[in-house]
Amino acid sequence: MAISSSSSSQAPSSGSPLSRLTTARPAMSPRMERLLALSRKEITQLLRDRRGLIFIFGLPLLQLFLYAYAVHTTVYHTPLAVVDQSRDRKSRELVQALVVSQYFDYRLQAENEEELIDAIDRGLVRAGLLIPPNFATDTDRGAASVLLLLDGSDSASVTSSFSAASLIAQNYGSQLAAEQLQRKGGSAARGALGATTLPITPSIRVLYNPDMIDIWFLLPGLAGLILQTLAIQQAALIIVRERELGTIEPILATPTRPLELVLSKMIPLLILCFLALGFIVVLGVFWFDVPFQGNLGLYLGLSLLFIASSLGLGLLISNRANTQREAQQQALMTMMFSLLLGGMIFPRAAMPIIPRLIGDLLPMTYFVRISRGIFTKGIGAQFVWHDGLALAAYTLIVILIAARNFKKRLD
Repeated sequence: MAISSSSSSQAPSSGSPLSRLTTARPAMSPRMERLLALSRKEITQLLRDRRGLIFIFGLPLLQLFLYAYAVHTTVYHTPLAVVDQSRDRKSRELVQALVVSQYFDYRLQAENEEELIDAIDRGLVRAGLLIPPNFATDTDRGAASVLLLLDGSDSASVTSSFSAASLIAQNYGSQLAAEQLQRKGGSAARGALGATTLPITPSIRVLYNPDMIDIWFLLPGLAGLILQTLAIQQAALIIVRERELGTIEPILATPTRPLELVLSKMIPLLILCFLALGFIVVLGVFWFDVPFQGNLGLYLGLSLLFIASSLGLGLLISNRANTQREAQQQALMTMMFSLLLGGMIFPRAAMPIIPRLIGDLLPMTYFVRISRGIFTKGIGAQFVWHDGLALAAYTLIVILIAARNFKKRLD
């Protein structure tokens, strides 16, 4: 009894410093305590996995440099073979105009059309030019024609070479017509030149990317592709891997709720993906000289929604998959649909209704419009609020579905 009385007498009074310190600390709800504890556990596991961290930060940088330096929508220096049956000044000028444009590189001289086709078949060249006899005479009469053969196995080369050759031939034809009229001299030549001038002269101006630099087109959409690949890949394995290894059993024995577990898995990956986004933006602006036209805070805020939606989709995949292999397959299929139907490479306006509806189920579709609008065009929230609202709704829905489908008991 004496011991009990002594213990009671030594308890801190209500006015002691220890009592004031205890009462001053704000109370935290049990749910928040569990969420913070689980998040700390996930962050500790991520920081201990050095190989995983290298992969998380190295993959975006690798993809960025590969796409920036290897992917070009405009193809230059296409190997060209020439059959010049005219062998005059005008035919040589035409070939020289193609070479000077840097769209074509003169590689070899052929004798006929069969040799041109054979060179294309063997992969020596990707384009062949056949200039018929009497080319100079035909140009004086305004009836000249040439044959351009293109390697149809490469769509990018065909599109770029066809457009470049058509434009160069048109410009060269206009130059020859102007020279012919100038040789006539006098007012009659000026009258003829005016008569042959088109009544409408088109003036074309490309907005936002006047020099049509490929990386300016690619980077805003590429940021979304890299972030989604990283988020879905990491999140799709996180739950099913712990289930296979058996490390999730101690967590299942606690009063942790499914929503708390899902959020605790998302928070560390959200931070890492956001850091990866910072690397992408900094490299894009300062290394590749891509101008950032819009509001950085708006862009980062909407990017957080996109990352959260992608992580939620990855956790939903991980929750429903039985093995890591199955989760990887489902994640790969999701990324394939995002790449093809999200609007980064192929315009969605040209797609049939069913592919467009499938693309609407993917967060990549909304972020591509947001990223291109803010990054390249510099538009504000009044133009992208509907896509941001769609991402917010998407994030909420996939997180709730993932939490609802989470199995509290091991199979």
